[in-house]
Amino acid sequence: MDIISNFTIGLKAPSSRTEKALWFAFRGRELLLYKKFSPLAVPKLKAFEELGLQAQRLQYLGVLGRLHCYSVELEAEAEAPKGMEFLELKRAYELLGKNCFFLANKAVQIMEWDRTTQYCSRCGNKTEKLPQERGKKCPNCKELFFPRISPAIIVLIKKGKELLLVRAPDFPKGVYSLVAGFVEPGESAEAAVIREVWEEVGIRIKNLNYFGTQPWPFPNSLMIGFSAEYESGKVSPDGLEIEAAAWFSAEKLPALPGKISIARKLIEHFLKEEKLRKEGFFYS
Repeated sequence: MDIISNFTIGLKAPSSRTEKALWFAFRGRELLLYKKFSPLAVPKLKAFEELGLQAQRLQYLGVLGRLHCYSVELEAEAEAPKGMEFLELKRAYELLGKNCFFLANKAVQIMEWDRTTQYCSRCGNKTEKLPQERGKKCPNCKELFFPRISPAIIVLIKKGKELLLVRAPDFPKGVYSLVAGFVEPGESAEAAVIREVWEEVGIRIKNLNYFGTQPWPFPNSLMIGFSAEYESGKVSPDGLEIEAAAWFSAEKLPALPGKISIARKLIEHFLKEEKLRKEGFFYS
């Protein structure tokens, strides 16, 4: 569904490079960006050291067009150079262009994987990078370590001309989104949708349909989007993961997630369908 246009994944950085590269630098989960935003607001430099910052670790990502891309892990005490700032990842995503958004997604997950797999979690030995793929291996016990990806579902539920929107306690003030949750071990994505809907809002659904996927680094998810129809039950938020839930019409929507999220894309797809229905179109 979402593809980084003109990007080629790479594992080995060029041995010699004279052109500028893109540097996705993180202080924890804060991304270093120029204060004046543009579709590519990350530093574009020949060498990261030009910023006067010390990289703890570098990871090569690949090539965007002709621009080589790197992920950089900074120290917790790192300070932003003049004209730049560290911006919390969720806020940064609302301001970046599509390609920069998905490269930052990749960069932060690879950076965190590299940081947390320096040593084998089984025997404690120093790990080594695999030459042909994004992974590491313990030379002692042979345990393998690959970047972690956690499948999660998100679903838009329709009831006539209304859709179900929910609020989690950590959402920005006034913002509503869709029911979502992680897939459990041994569970299909479809079964996870039915379970999460029941656990979080206490209703049953039917006519489940696949919509699309989106990588999402909160923390390291692959979001699998669905739409479904209401079947039975009374909406009742669980009070833990969901603090409020209600049916909304297209004409009376609350504040919604950012446009780059799959939640927003599902909602906008629903709104387009509703608009076409009013104009007399029909759907199979």
